[in-house]
Amino acid sequence: MIIGYARVSTDDQSLDGQLDALKAAGAERIFADKITGTARSRPELDRLLDQLRQGDVITVTKYDRLARSLRDLLDIVDTIQAHGAGFRSLAEDIDTTTPAGRLVFHVFASIAQFERERISERTKEGLEAARKRGRVGGRPPALSAAQKAEVRRMRDEELRPLPEIAQLFRVSAKTVRRA
Repeated sequence: MIIGYARVSTDDQSLDGQLDALKAAGAERIFADKITGTARSRPELDRLLDQLRQGDVITVTKYDRLARSLRDLLDIVDTIQAHGAGFRSLAEDIDTTTPAGRLVFHVFASIAQFERERISERTKEGLEAARKRGRVGGRPPALSAAQKAEVRRMRDEELRPLPEIAQLFRVSAKTVRRA
């Protein structure tokens, strides 16, 4: 049986494109999760793996829908193969039911992991270079140094309620607490 698996990271995203592609590929059953790929426990994926039988082929639109790390991907595909089933990715044209497909799968998975690590390295390098030039990332502070001093004075010396101070400065009570 061809079994489809679809996943999106957030509730805002739509599964429609993946579901259509899986149906077009002949998927008789489709399991779908709306959860980040980094979460190891994905209810529908776990259900799919529990119901897997010899000869089934798990099909995904792209292999990153199944896992976000090389280790995770290899572990899941090992589990699939331990059940006597195969794995197929439509976008990368990978089919582990053949020896050539298994080779291509391992090469693609390694390249994808390498690229994710390079992106992470480049991001860290860029942030470090910006810090050296005096640029600080992130959201600008809600209060200036003078405003923070005034908030602390009102909070600590005048003992005014946090919601009142927050309303005066148009910030949250949490911001007032942290000032």
